[in-house]
Amino acid sequence: MTDGHLVLIGLMGVGKSTVGRRCAGRLDRPFLDTDELVETLAGMPVPDIFATQGERAFRALESQAVADACASPVPAVIACGGGAVLDPFNRRRLGRAGTVVWLQAPARVLAERVGTGDGRPLLADAAGAPRPRTHVAATLERLANLRDASYAELADVVVDTTARSVDEVVAEVLHVCGVAS
Repeated sequence: MTDGHLVLIGLMGVGKSTVGRRCAGRLDRPFLDTDELVETLAGMPVPDIFATQGERAFRALESQAVADACASPVPAVIACGGGAVLDPFNRRRLGRAGTVVWLQAPARVLAERVGTGDGRPLLADAAGAPRPRTHVAATLERLANLRDASYAELADVVVDTTARSVDEVVAEVLHVCGVAS
């Protein structure tokens, strides 16, 4: 890994924020989560942005958050919202920012991790209520089908999180990035 950022991408529930925080601690770097940056920019939680302003407004804020994170003068660990890679400008920024690691797991595993998807707008019904796990798994599969090509295009390396603990994933991310763990 160079002096650039360590960027984590992947679907919701794959562990970007949890793994990112631990990697940042191990690397003694700041941790930046684009969803948290969006909430700061908007002054409200992500589900409220979706409910009051819609996904388009969220995506615009997300692009600003990606630009802000990538512009950090200090090398950081950046956890990106799962859909950030859909925007070609975001992909270019992230690709130039440093080493991009795609954290992967099958949709069925992610569905177990996120449960009913409470607090995750893309998994909720129109009224914002959580849905059954079968719906969550189907939605995650659909999102994977829509996003996997973008993840693959952007990723420098891929780390499977399926049957690994957080510590194992952190160790693998650091290893594939050339950092002694």
